[in-house]
Amino acid sequence: MSDKGVLKRWVVEALGDLGGSGNVLDVCKHVWRAHRGELEAAGDLFYTWQYDIRWAAQVLRADGVLKAVNGDRRAPWTLAQGQR
Repeated sequence: MSDKGVLKRWVVEALGDLGGSGNVLDVCKHVWRAHRGELEAAGDLFYTWQYDIRWAAQVLRADGVLKAVNGDRRAPWTLAQGQR
């Protein structure tokens, strides 16, 4: 893994496995279980990935991959229609 860009793919993967929607904690748990070894070998990203995964979700929202949360930080992350 070279950079935090891979986190976008992992968010989509996690949400797909979670049935299309999940809170940030569930997404992070899924990413940790599925990619722990890659994260541990990722240098500085290992120390920032839980922050960076929120950045990834924001980019995915801007790209229309995730539904907007309308400022509600506690809203679940949900794949947009057609992304499942």
